[in-house]
Amino acid sequence: MIRVVIADDHPVVRAGVRALLEAEADISVVGEAATPDAAVALAEELGPELVLMDLQFGDRAAGAEATRRVRALAAPPYVLVLTNYDTDGDILGAVEAGASGYLLKDAPPHELLAGVRAAAAGQSAVAPAIAGRLLARLREPRVTLSVREIEVLRLVARGASNAEVAGRLHITDATVKSHLAHVFSKLGVSSRTAAVSAARALGILR
Repeated sequence: MIRVVIADDHPVVRAGVRALLEAEADISVVGEAATPDAAVALAEELGPELVLMDLQFGDRAAGAEATRRVRALAAPPYVLVLTNYDTDGDILGAVEAGASGYLLKDAPPHELLAGVRAAAAGQSAVAPAIAGRLLARLREPRVTLSVREIEVLRLVARGASNAEVAGRLHITDATVKSHLAHVFSKLGVSSRTAAVSAARALGILR
């Protein structure tokens, strides 16, 4: 039996996913979490085979960090991301955090069920559209930012100052400036506003 915890802050989404999964004889939903902290706590307490993780909780893009925390547990379940977001930054962040797969919420039921079974078995489960984009990234030279650079730029896009970015990411102001300098160089821009605009145009940020 594949025991699953669903982590999503929308009750309707959780109810729909639960109904789909529990119609299968080999899958059981053992818990639901509306916050990242609750997801980590249930993963540790219940020891499921799989956590279905959204990336966005309210106004916080906290799913990748929750995935990292789940995968750092003593007996970590696998994590399958199930989200609406498909930017390069979201995908890269989730994969770097240890997610076994990445599916979009509009995936057909058979694709979601296949993904759950594959991820619970430790196999990769990536939506075809996402897989195509990842292959395109490998085939075509393009601008790539590191996970930390994307984190910095995401906060800048929300209007955070360098000091606020430093505080949120627990790094120094000088480190923030260094990351931004690298971002500006890679994107060929000279300002924070231009960097955010370029990153969105390239699909790096939402």
